[in-house]
Amino acid sequence: QVQLVESGGGSVQAGGSLRLSCASSSYLTDKYAMAWFRQAPGKEREGVAAILPPIVSPFYVDSVKGRFTISRDNAKNTLYLQMDTLKPEDTAVYYCAAKSPDGASLFAAATYKNWGQGTQVTVSS
Repeated sequence: QVQLVESGGGSVQAGGSLRLSCASSSYLTDKYAMAWFRQAPGKEREGVAAILPPIVSPFYVDSVKGRFTISRDNAKNTLYLQMDTLKPEDTAVYYCAAKSPDGASLFAAATYKNWGQGTQVTVSS
């Protein structure tokens, strides 16, 4: 099982930026699908961005397109989420997740077995 540890969360004003990192205890092979999810209080966990090799283009939920960028560095066993032009509605606990491709939606949280502990992102207006 892959162990994942997020970092980089914090508090920022609207319009600001943060970069989240997700370090893996295991080698992130090109076979893993990896994603960032978030969960705000009282809401369901929501898929935000995902990558699935060998597909080049990442996937994003509409609300973050043009503002968030997901990337991975296999040499460093690390997944990133660059978040720009942050909005108060982006406030949530952010989680990274990994799975072997299974044909299911990349934003289906229940299909992921490997999760990090989460990192809080708070955006004030």
